[in-house]
Amino acid sequence: MQKRIAIVGAGALGGYVGGSLAHLGHDVTLIDAWPEHVETIRARGLELDGMTPEERFVVKSAKTLHLTEVQSLARQPVDIAMVAVKSYDTAWATALIKPYLTPEGFVLSLQNCLNEETVASVVGWGRTVGAVASLISVDLYEPAHIRRTMAKGGDKYTIFRIGEPHGRVTRRVEELAEWFRGIDSAKVTTNLWGERWSKLVQNGMGNGVTAATGLTSGDCLRNPVIRKFQIALAGEAIRVGQALGFPLEKVRGLEPERLARAAEGDAAALAECEAALVPKAEANPRANIQRPSMAQDILKGRRTEIDAMNGFIAARGAAVGVPAPSHVKLTEIVTRVERGELKPSPALLGA
Repeated sequence: MQKRIAIVGAGALGGYVGGSLAHLGHDVTLIDAWPEHVETIRARGLELDGMTPEERFVVKSAKTLHLTEVQSLARQPVDIAMVAVKSYDTAWATALIKPYLTPEGFVLSLQNCLNEETVASVVGWGRTVGAVASLISVDLYEPAHIRRTMAKGGDKYTIFRIGEPHGRVTRRVEELAEWFRGIDSAKVTTNLWGERWSKLVQNGMGNGVTAATGLTSGDCLRNPVIRKFQIALAGEAIRVGQALGFPLEKVRGLEPERLARAAEGDAAALAECEAALVPKAEANPRANIQRPSMAQDILKGRRTEIDAMNGFIAARGAAVGVPAPSHVKLTEIVTRVERGELKPSPALLGA
């Protein structure tokens, strides 16, 4: 029997993954809090776009539910609930779908940040799985329209890393990885926590910076002052992750130790990191529209995940005695931008 999938939060990433899986023939139900988004999908389908013509198609096979309609799942409980909401919405979103899981059903955190503990606090560790979406950028730019603004990883880079919190390989994560390979490259990881923290380093050096400055990812990398600040963010986050005992993966193609040494003043490491990072600003033909999720939140007047990203890194660093002053600074700035007390500007970071 075909397994039933629910996407709790059919925004940019959730809608992209859910729509892609439905396009591949899976039984998918999209659940979202934005009424216009749900109604537009119902009327016209979900349009997905990417970097190539083959990535553009309209999905009409996915079922859609408003939050107020979730109770209808009682008739057909779901086998896998992929939670793809903002980190601060994880607890209620998991509690929302919990009653509609099959006895063997589980929740997959398809999110930024480290939310597995929150998911597990609601459904238990045995029903919690994580999926790290690495080096992917998607944008829900209008109702029922989602575009991918970075090329697929393919055989060059593994985009989706799916793992159990306990690190063992199970049939369910193997099955998930098989499904995700229909979208892009995917693998089972035995290092979920190291993958999670490495992605947090990547997000921590990019998302908040674009939110604070109002610049695109490419423009941030091209600015030497902002780029130096980003490397400082990466270095601090890496040292915190190492102190926490996480086996870290590469960050933007760079060994974590090189980024950390670059942040600490190692001239050779800095030159190596800049040589790797600067060309990335020119590599994407959609760089002029590519903005991470936090910058998109600022543009749309929504709450950001700054506390779950840079604020979280700073807090965990303080707990283990590893200062992260750049993360403290960025958290304060983005919080004020989010509240409307400041306007995004490169000047906020001294550029």
